Amino acid sequence: MKSIKTAFVAFFILMSAGLYAQEAEQQAEQKEGGHLNENKFRQLYQEFSTPNQYRTGSGAPGPAYYQNEADYKMDIELDDKNQKLTGHETITYHNNSPDVLEYLWVQLDQNIRSKESVAKLKDGNGIAPVAQPGNFVSEYMQEPFDGGFNITEVSADGKPLKTVINNTMMRVDLPQPLKAGEKFTFDIAWWYNINNHLEDRGRSGFEHFPEDGNNSYVIAQFFPRMAVYNDVEGWQNYQFWGNGEFALPFGDYEVNITVPADHILDGTGELVNRKEVFSKEMMRRYEQAKKSYDKPVMIVTQEEAEAAEKGFSDKKKTWKLKAEMVRDFAFATSRKFIWDMMAVDLGEKDVMAVSLYPKEGNPLWEDYSTKVVAHTLKSYSDHTFAYPYPKAISVHAKNQGMEYPMICWNYGRPNEDGTYSDRVKYGMMSVIIHEVGHNFFPMIVNSDERQWGWMDEGLDTFMQYVAEQEYGEKFPNDIEPHTKYPSRRGEPSKIVDYMKGDQKYISPIMSNPENVYQLGNNAYGKPATALNILRETVMGKELFDYAFKTYAQRWMFKHPTPEDFFRTMEDASAVDLDWFWRGWFYTTDNVDIGVSEVKKYYVTDQPTKEGTELLQRYGVEDPSSMDILYVVEEGSEEFEASLKGKSPAENSTTLNEYLMDNFTPQQRADMKMPKYFYQVTFNKPGGLVMPIIVEYTYADGTSEKVTYPAQIWRKNDQEVSRALATDKEITKIVVDPDLETADVNVNNNSWPQEAEVDKFQEFKERTQG
Repeated sequence: MKSIKTAFVAFFILMSAGLYAQEAEQQAEQKEGGHLNENKFRQLYQEFSTPNQYRTGSGAPGPAYYQNEADYKMDIELDDKNQKLTGHETITYHNNSPDVLEYLWVQLDQNIRSKESVAKLKDGNGIAPVAQPGNFVSEYMQEPFDGGFNITEVSADGKPLKTVINNTMMRVDLPQPLKAGEKFTFDIAWWYNINNHLEDRGRSGFEHFPEDGNNSYVIAQFFPRMAVYNDVEGWQNYQFWGNGEFALPFGDYEVNITVPADHILDGTGELVNRKEVFSKEMMRRYEQAKKSYDKPVMIVTQEEAEAAEKGFSDKKKTWKLKAEMVRDFAFATSRKFIWDMMAVDLGEKDVMAVSLYPKEGNPLWEDYSTKVVAHTLKSYSDHTFAYPYPKAISVHAKNQGMEYPMICWNYGRPNEDGTYSDRVKYGMMSVIIHEVGHNFFPMIVNSDERQWGWMDEGLDTFMQYVAEQEYGEKFPNDIEPHTKYPSRRGEPSKIVDYMKGDQKYISPIMSNPENVYQLGNNAYGKPATALNILRETVMGKELFDYAFKTYAQRWMFKHPTPEDFFRTMEDASAVDLDWFWRGWFYTTDNVDIGVSEVKKYYVTDQPTKEGTELLQRYGVEDPSSMDILYVVEEGSEEFEASLKGKSPAENSTTLNEYLMDNFTPQQRADMKMPKYFYQVTFNKPGGLVMPIIVEYTYADGTSEKVTYPAQIWRKNDQEVSRALATDKEITKIVVDPDLETADVNVNNNSWPQEAEVDKFQEFKERTQG
């Protein structure tokens, strides 16, 4: 009988030889392909800025973190007959930075609508072979709409200040440098022509209703706004070109808005003169709404709104709004508005969910808008922080979807007879969730939208997906006949077409919004999908949700960067994610993981050519002098059919004797006795490293799912093998069976190879009903 030690040494040699051969092969591939220099698991030190006193390596604000503040007092008047807005503001700018400022930068975003705007010339175009008459006339025959700011005053203490306007930015030269800790107060007066947002598009403007002669206004970017000054880049004075949105400091607002007396108005902040602008009946209904948690209360009914449409009052009314710690201000006004509200219990306090809409929005808006607002506040609050503002308003505006603190515009209009399709219904519900959700990102977690569109759009679209699915679970009757809410973005299968598209038209997520071809996929869909995969597949919900909430709470009412998000997600979860950020956010690689080869082996005492050659490489000249087991591949020349269906101990006397000599009967009874041994090789034609999610199906009909972590690719970016020992025969292997990873080619995901089918359509039908 050979010794136990000899058997162990032989086993060690076999295992070491296999590992050595595999690693040598991997290293050779790495060196030849430059993989050592481009390892996808290397840390992001080169991409990230060095942590400092302002922003720490953990992703949290540092001990010296600061942010400047801009407070506004404004008087605004809207001329409904001429669609013109006039305003005067007093800005108090607080320099909380350690720097001395010699000038201030003010944003003039309305200047993108001036006749001289260079934004109109930023893109190439050509002559279309066909055109609609209206588009042709507006493009080639009409003078462009002139909606830029007309600045009539910039002064301090009654004295003019020197200014320089550069397109959408205005530099205000200070009479003397503004030192750290000081504040500066100055005044700006202006007016501009309000655009028709149906004709000229844009995030703000009015819609004209020819049937009754009325206008509905959604007004934003209507005042000169302070730019952000921070530790990252000093003044954020990137021009407003149209796609990138806004970077703004927090501050307090007192805004008086004068409109026709028969208008209904709401906006950012709390209405401080409610009794002056509300009738007694409206006040009674408002008090009722503050106690209604299950359904909205009508403050202005449809009957009352229809009566108001005929009035066209020449009198005026001023609505006074006050907001604290907001980064912007917007409002909506019209005599056409129906107005409803309900209370939302967020635990420590109640918040009002509000909707404004013309009769053209009903019955859809009356049935769903405020209900969806309330759900959104609850869902987002659960995953981030309790919504801190007193209200959230959803305003109906055709073709619009845009967000501001406490107020947003949303599309979704039924047909004239009140009917509507599923597309219109879910489009409306989803845009309300999305735009109300923007209160959290970026209105409170105040990222730089002008530079990093994905930090608000992507994070919000991810949270939108979560809120939509929770809505479907909470209100299943609202989504019938669907079995789950039919989200447009978020599920991995929805981003596949974009991921596998022409690389010429795909940009990394870490791109400025102005420089991408497909902004919807780049800033909304792909980052939302990436975060969904991170939550569902890579980290797990518990770790992800804790880290995501940590990020939101660390940076609420502050200005985070992408690095602050990336670092916090790792810091709060103990999960190294540099490989994930690098692949999904810094490259345009896609996911493609498949099964390239499956080999089945059996244990035998009979020497094999491959086994003998391996032993000789390690100096074993006489294998018979050692306890040696061999494995033989099914289908090879050395394979014998008699090996099938038996345990290793039945096929190998050497193994059987070893077990009998070294283990008790009870120990042998507790051992597994696998009959089948497999080597499964997975390849990765796609560039992204991802976990390998595998479902193994056995001959008895059972199956099991195994997830190999992404780190399995760390030494070989092309292929990797796994050995399996099982007492059941494997009949099928499927990679990513539930389409969790956005794999762009599912035709290589199965063994045995299946006929090509539309897996994504099959999955959609199976999950959505």
